[in-house]
Amino acid sequence: MEFNAKKVLDDITLWIREWFDQNGKGCSAVLGISGGKDSSVAAALCVRALGKDRVIGVLMPNGEQSDIDVARDLVSFLGIESYEIDIKEGYDALMKTIVGEIGEISNQTRINLAPRVRMSVLYAVSQSRNGRVVNTCNLSEDYVGYSTRYGDAAGDFSPLANLTVAEVVALGVEAGLPDYIVKKVPSDGLCGKTDEDNLGFTYAMLDKYIRTGICDDPAKKERIDYLHRINEFKLKPMPSFPYKPE
Repeated sequence: MEFNAKKVLDDITLWIREWFDQNGKGCSAVLGISGGKDSSVAAALCVRALGKDRVIGVLMPNGEQSDIDVARDLVSFLGIESYEIDIKEGYDALMKTIVGEIGEISNQTRINLAPRVRMSVLYAVSQSRNGRVVNTCNLSEDYVGYSTRYGDAAGDFSPLANLTVAEVVALGVEAGLPDYIVKKVPSDGLCGKTDEDNLGFTYAMLDKYIRTGICDDPAKKERIDYLHRINEFKLKPMPSFPYKPE
């Protein structure tokens, strides 16, 4: 079935508006602006749904960020209020304390700490500005666990969680965002590699597999299935012991 970007854009706009009516009437949408397509499209959707005066973008470089100008362009293009909060000092202090206490840590720990610090910053801004935090993950990334639990995977509501990368791009184009923002090469901005380099397959291949169940490369299909299987827990509620008083 062909993706109807105009209809989905209208439907998500209405969904966001209704969600805020029920879960935060008068509140603002607060989201991290990374310079990538997901946060850019999510911000545009919130502006459509709530108006630019109820959307707050938070830019959170960890020292130097190569695409920080794209993030600045986005908030300027949308006309939304924004803050730029450099997490480097806090990140470095935490890292020094952790390493000093437990010794050697994994590279993945170093990578994942930054998005978790960023999410703490977002909730601090949100709580102080009567906000609700926007989760900006998409279906493709969630399917293979390409997110940080309690980092970018957190949030209060998720407008893009059931849309693939290609569908998010189509929404961005339909919403009138500049091509250089919505079509830029996806990167987490943390490890110096593109998303597809890290994953080992293209988003086009992943999106097709998610929507049709077809993958023409058996090795890539095996990797996609493996990543989905080991990361599926991220999409489920936290397990709890089912105690029932007798």
